[in-house]
Amino acid sequence: MGGAMALTLAALAYPGMLGLSTTATAQDRIIANTQWGPLTEQDRDFVVKVRAAGLWEYPLGQIGLQKGASKGVKTASEHLVDGHAALDASCRKIAPMLNITLPNVASPQQEGFVTQLKAETGKQFDTDFANILRMTHGSIFNAIAKIRSTTKNSLVRALADQANDTVLDHMTVMEKTGLVDFDQTLFNQTTPPKLPSSDLTPPAPPAGQPEIVLTPPPTATSTPLDLSGAMGGGANPGTTPAPDPSPTVG
Repeated sequence: MGGAMALTLAALAYPGMLGLSTTATAQDRIIANTQWGPLTEQDRDFVVKVRAAGLWEYPLGQIGLQKGASKGVKTASEHLVDGHAALDASCRKIAPMLNITLPNVASPQQEGFVTQLKAETGKQFDTDFANILRMTHGSIFNAIAKIRSTTKNSLVRALADQANDTVLDHMTVMEKTGLVDFDQTLFNQTTPPKLPSSDLTPPAPPAGQPEIVLTPPPTATSTPLDLSGAMGGGANPGTTPAPDPSPTVG
């Protein structure tokens, strides 16, 4: 990237609060001026949130394909694997361009959902699968809208567009299972538990650890971002967009 980005030390810091919560600091603070537009704390945290979501929802989709007792849950599982593989590729594509450190594992809270569902079978698995995933997708759906309406960074804007389509699709397939208890799910979504930040934060990867890659299914219908239209959308005057790098393969 060379001189294409003027970075502050804050841009390199790992986000302090992710998962289903947001930081209490000045999220609109600019931490880097890039050729695709300014990058704020909430922009950076959003990219990490999308990556972290895939790190637990993608494997949970794989589990649902094996353990789902109903056709609706199996269909929803296919959508999880397909959609998050494409979103993950997009995150891994733009993160190095914006100098964002991505996690390799989800937050302890998110991993707890996976542990819970791994221990369940039959109707209990299907019901909790649909309700937990409807709740979490509903939470990040609201965050996407805020980012899309406020970010001045064209790469983050493009990711928000893709995430909006994917998360809406996933919310819809969860609802189509017929198992969602909307009263309880919406209560949990709007009244999340007060957990310590350590439970909501995906840990930073150890130095030199290979990057985890979520492999698209053979029948994938979702595709990663084509950045050709986003490369100049938020560019600063006088800058030339860098070439689009290939995703890092771990």
